[in-house]
Order: sequence, then structure tokens, then C-alpha cells
Amino acid sequence: MENLVQNEPTTATEANGEWIAIEKLSEGADHIGGMLVRSEQMRAIVKTLTRLGPHNQTVLIEGESGCGKELIAWALHSFRTTPERPFVTFNCSNLVDTLAEAQLFGHVKGAFTDAREDALGYFRSADGGTLFLDEIGELPLNLQPKLLRAVENQEIQPVGSGKTYKVNLRLVAATNRDLRAMIKAGRFREDLFYRLSSAALRIPPLRERAIAIPCFVGHFVERYDQLFGKKVRNISREALAALCSYSWPGNIRELAHVIENAVLMIESDRLSKSDLPAQILTARADPQLAFAPTPKCGAREPDQGETAASSAQGFSFDNSHSEDAEFLLDHVIKKTLIRSLEQTQGNRRRAAVLLGVSRSTLYRMLGRYGLCDKPEGPEEMPEPRRTTGAARLHQ
Repeated sequence: MENLVQNEPTTATEANGEWIAIEKLSEGADHIGGMLVRSEQMRAIVKTLTRLGPHNQTVLIEGESGCGKELIAWALHSFRTTPERPFVTFNCSNLVDTLAEAQLFGHVKGAFTDAREDALGYFRSADGGTLFLDEIGELPLNLQPKLLRAVENQEIQPVGSGKTYKVNLRLVAATNRDLRAMIKAGRFREDLFYRLSSAALRIPPLRERAIAIPCFVGHFVERYDQLFGKKVRNISREALAALCSYSWPGNIRELAHVIENAVLMIESDRLSKSDLPAQILTARADPQLAFAPTPKCGAREPDQGETAASSAQGFSFDNSHSEDAEFLLDHVIKKTLIRSLEQTQGNRRRAAVLLGVSRSTLYRMLGRYGLCDKPEGPEEMPEPRRTTGAARLHQ
């Protein structure tokens, strides 16, 4: 977050337009709920998440592979009134047919071969928090009515047990499949679909929010700089144009891998076009993708349907606007800090989790923007704990 306010050119060549400072790429982005948010589409989704956050309503997240569905689920969990409660992730494609019911609902000792002790299952492990079922379209058809019953009645029955247990959790399901087509094909229950999609979110693929690509590039360069002990400070305009023109079929996950490999292999402090993989260099530019690195102050986000040429107008790295840009950026950051404190009733530990920064970073930012006099919230909760080891992808 602190990098957002460091807008001074890092090299003399930046001024002539050949190189762009990595730190400038995140201008115009906000850190919300652990996500890097730049596009208007994602701002609208975040607004929806804040409204859904305090409630246990079931949510269905639809989107292509690699677009950050798990991170959306985690952000939704972070907007709970009790984000310290468990966040449990399970990928339905990993269900073992003969053990699927026991994996979800648990089992008692002796229920089947190798059941040497009682097991809670994913539902009871997530009790009080959030259960995220990824790739819900892979759920076996014979298990779907049992999932429907568990969601509707908020109770489960472990395999081999005559006892039922009440669970209080939010179920978030995600898929990259067309569930409506699966319903027509008889591979997904219509009643389960309607129960899961009472609140549905569609996450747009990266190609539909190309304005955010430079922000992600800057974020991933900084991340892998730290991981590999590198100091990549600049990116060439040609390289950034190539990245913004690529259609990214693998979405943010693919972008992360491209930047990871480039930073690992680079031997200087500059990322040039030659450091990018062949699929980026040889791909034909998608006319629907705009090369929109960072807007001048007051520049609007391109409307959908605009061509690359028309949408590129109003976007520039002209340093004559650096003072105005810094003022606008300071305003955005301060507003985000205030909003995070309001959403957490002044609880700074939870505000840091909400923003995706450390507590020490949050305190420095509060001091920088004169917010230290805001009253401390209720007794601070422990950091939210996740029972999944999956890495988060920024939006």
C-alpha cells in the first residue's frame, strides 16, 4: 500500500517515455478485502460483497479459471462481522466417489473400512464461518440432493451415525462450468442450482477489464522481487503494451506465472519486451483490449465496446501530471483507510486484514494521513485463520 504514494521517476529514461516506473502502475487502484481493485466491474462486485458480508446467504461465484474466484470468496468472508471464524476450502473435483459423503459431512468410527476414528467433515469444520466449495460443477450427481438438504436445513448427518448436527455457516460455491447447460444435460440438479444462486456473482475475465492489467503487473513484479531478491524498477512501454494487448485465456493466474518467470530470469532492473514469453510476443492484439496503463487525473474508464485506439485517448504517463496524480491518489488512499475503519468499527487489526496489509503498515498509513486520533474499536479479534493452503490471487 505504501508503494502507491511513491510516484517519483526512478530513472532519467522514464521521462522520455521509453521506460515506466513499476511503482506508477498501481496508480488508481485500491486495496480492498485483500484484493487489488482497479476496474469499475470489480468495484461494483466489491460493493455487492460488502452488502452480503454480514449475512449468511449462500453465494454462487461464476467465472473462468484463474480469474480469482477463491479470492472473492475470501473477501466475502473478510466482510463478515466475525472474520476470525474459519474459512474452509474444498475443491469438489478432489472428491473421492466412495468417500464423497464422508468428506463433506463426516463419519463415525467404523462407518466403513479404514474409518478408525470419528471425522468432522468439511461442513462441521466450517461451522460458524465460511465453507467454500470450488468447482461445484464437479459434484457427483448422487451427492447433490444431500448437499441441497444440508444447505436448506442447515444440518448434516455423518456417515454411519443416526444423529444430525446443526451447522451455522455461509456456503460459497464457485464454478467455471455452465451450470445451466449442465442442467439441460441432466448433470446438475435444477433445484440445487437455484438454491446456490440465490445470490450470484459473475467475475469478468481479465480481457474484459484490461484497464487493471498494469496494476496486476506492478503488483506481481513487486511480489516476485521480494521472493527472488530482485530489484526490477522499470518496465518498457513496449512490454506493457504487449501485456495489455494479450487476451489472457488463463486470466490472472496466467499473468502471475508470466511475471514470475520474467522476474526470475531477468538480469537487470528493467523488464523489457524480450523478457516476455513467446505466446505474448506472437499473439495478435485483441482489438477489444485497451492499452490503458494509468489515466491522467480526470480521465474516465473506457466504456465497453470502445476500440483500443479510442480508449487509449486520455491515458498517459506524462510526468507533468504527477503532482495532481499524487494528490488524487492520497485522497483515494485516505478514503479507503477511513472506510476500512468504519466497516470494522475502528478495529485496526480487522481493518488491516480487510485491506490486506500488516498492522504496522496500517499504523504508518494512519499516521501519514492524520487518522491516528480515530478511536480504537472493540477489543481486537485474532487474525482470521484459514484451513486452506491455497495462495490468494489479487483482483
